[in-house]
Amino acid sequence: MDILDQKLSRKQASDAVGAQGWRLLLGALRASVPVRSLAQAVEVAASAVSACGEDADGHLHVDIRPGRVVLTLQTLAQAAVTGRDADLAEQLSAVVRAAGLRTEPELATETGAAAGTETGAETGTPAVRSVQMLEIAIDALDIPAIRPFWQAVMGYTDEAEPTCSGAGLVDPVGQGPAIWFQQMDQPRPQRNRIHFDLCVPHDEAQHRIEAALAAGGRLVSADEAPAFWVLADSEGNEICVTTWQGRDATP
Repeated sequence: MDILDQKLSRKQASDAVGAQGWRLLLGALRASVPVRSLAQAVEVAASAVSACGEDADGHLHVDIRPGRVVLTLQTLAQAAVTGRDADLAEQLSAVVRAAGLRTEPELATETGAAAGTETGAETGTPAVRSVQMLEIAIDALDIPAIRPFWQAVMGYTDEAEPTCSGAGLVDPVGQGPAIWFQQMDQPRPQRNRIHFDLCVPHDEAQHRIEAALAAGGRLVSADEAPAFWVLADSEGNEICVTTWQGRDATP
């Protein structure tokens, strides 16, 4: 196997591209490129595909919006980040810089109008949304019994590389959040059994948590931080803010 095709640990992947503005989210590298129009977004996307060459189909995903382009890199055949993805991230950042733009996690301090982002483009409000990925977690006593229902009703398919007995489901066209199943050991009617998992850049988690607490939320648990923090609204509905950190067997 080519050394570039070897999987990277979470820390290796994050360290390899962090300075370029890319962030590791749920086993993929992701970066946002602020643009000023849909036409410019299409140009950036075309340049990214061209820069990846033959590797584009097997590694690159592009989300095009009038205010930004989100670039995602993952070795699809392995459902993981490899050295090739890290190499492609550097190439794409260089292409974006050559166009007078930049790859960034989109935690902007500039106004949206100045940065060309979709957030605050007319009001001048600072853009504070970062790249992120959302999962829905369903607690269940009998995962094999309920999993087919959710797969059928959502039109989802199996994740590429199941990592646990509650193997996740993903949207085959990439429009909806992934769904995964968490094993319960006893009935739990006193609390919600479906919650959100929000994967954010490791260097933005504290900001997001502080904002949620200031907005009336409460910290339920930080026992597993920095892998995840459990937050809840005033009525007890929960969300986990997650990062890649604290998950590798070795630092």
